[in-house]
Amino acid sequence: MTLTRRVATAGFAAGLTLLALAATASRAEAPAATVMHSGVFTWESLAPQPTKVGAVRRVFDTPTPTLDQLEMHITTLKPGEAPHGPHRHPDEELIIIKEGTVESNLDGVLRRLGPGSVIFHASNELHTVKNVGDTEATYHVIKWRSAATPAATPAAKP
Repeated sequence: MTLTRRVATAGFAAGLTLLALAATASRAEAPAATVMHSGVFTWESLAPQPTKVGAVRRVFDTPTPTLDQLEMHITTLKPGEAPHGPHRHPDEELIIIKEGTVESNLDGVLRRLGPGSVIFHASNELHTVKNVGDTEATYHVIKWRSAATPAATPAAKP
């Protein structure tokens, strides 16, 4: 049997249709991210997970009715430790110092901060924190992404 252009075109079109249907079916089967609504998160329910620089308590990381992503965790740093070197990322974040003394590094400008202090890291600006006290330092990190958050780019990294 000779393959004609009409048969080849029909076969190609049928194949594309099947691929499109399969892609649609797989998207339909993939669960959508659950949107977080109002809730409470008790300190006792947040088990600390050890890290090489201290510990982290994961609170949530999920979309909300108005944000593409809302993430919160609580970091405890041992004296002299930093969670990472200076870096940039497209999402914005707040850090609220619970206890201890940290040094905020905002694009090379260093500031010592204690309990109750707040740090804001704007999108794609160089930043980090370090425990500069003699005791553990604990702080809450709240990060978010919205429709206005720029996409991650290689230029956004240190």
